[in-house]
Amino acid sequence: MRPSFLPRLINDPFKDPGLYIPFLLKGRAMLFDLGENSTLSPRDLLKVSHVFVTHTHMDHFIGFDRMLRLMLGRQKDLHLFGPEGFMDNVEGKLGGYAWNLVGNDAYPLVLKVTEVSAGRMKSRRYQCRDRFRPAGDPTESSFARTLLAEPSLTVSASVLDHRIPCLGLALKERFHIHILKDRVASMGAAPGPWLGQFKAAVYGGRAPDTVFQVPRAGGSGETRFTLEALQKQIARITPGQKIAYITDTAYTPENQQRIVSLAEDADHLFIEAAFLEEDRAAAEEKAHLTARQAGRIARLSRARRMTIFHFSPRYRGREDQLYREAEEAFSGRQLS
Repeated sequence: MRPSFLPRLINDPFKDPGLYIPFLLKGRAMLFDLGENSTLSPRDLLKVSHVFVTHTHMDHFIGFDRMLRLMLGRQKDLHLFGPEGFMDNVEGKLGGYAWNLVGNDAYPLVLKVTEVSAGRMKSRRYQCRDRFRPAGDPTESSFARTLLAEPSLTVSASVLDHRIPCLGLALKERFHIHILKDRVASMGAAPGPWLGQFKAAVYGGRAPDTVFQVPRAGGSGETRFTLEALQKQIARITPGQKIAYITDTAYTPENQQRIVSLAEDADHLFIEAAFLEEDRAAAEEKAHLTARQAGRIARLSRARRMTIFHFSPRYRGREDQLYREAEEAFSGRQLS
């Protein structure tokens, strides 16, 4: 079964963290973290609709400038999420440039910025043609865990402790709709936009007797189907994919509990492993995880797959030790 999104780390594990998540066949992507991102092409970055920044240490946020430059002059809404203080951080970035030449319709870019703290979110719009001056007062809403809810997916977060608030993130597809192309062909239908409309109707919970006009191949008219009949004939529904992303967090009971809850049953957990267990004191001092701690958390989360990243540069040439230590804990061979 083909996945709906294909996450990949944007850099090698010694460089700035970040996860690029393109959506299959949709010309859309999301980003978890916004560090140095020159490995992503302009085409990659222009697909991004939502960016979720765990915290604004430089290695997680310096890529904002490149993304902004690429998107200037484009008809686009870019959604940005971050922890407490994030709105001030974005305004500080925007305030570092002169915008005297952007006050017309040729600069329609809009930034929609949301800041997350315990129990609440606040959001604000910044329009390029208004020189990125904030549009009105922030709007506030309650926050339990969900940052973004769309018919087909949710993005959730937990606020973790890195001596500053840091977001742990999870992307969950509600369920996966697999189109059986041979069935579409055998009923004499032509592929086209109606398949996207069909998926949207299923994700949106439309009534089973909703009528669909399905175009026949060769432009020879249309055939009427109810949503229920069409679903039985051309689709297979399977559990949705779940991706979790954890970085820059202290190994405390509170953090571990929050991470395990957020990442529970993830198909793929991306988790930092900054230090070896032998350097646990350094990990504690810098509020990072060791490879063994990362593997243990992945095991407790019942993740199906684990990828570690964000290695300290002290381990260049010794990365195999980090992978081995994490895998031993993940598999249960090292539980202490």
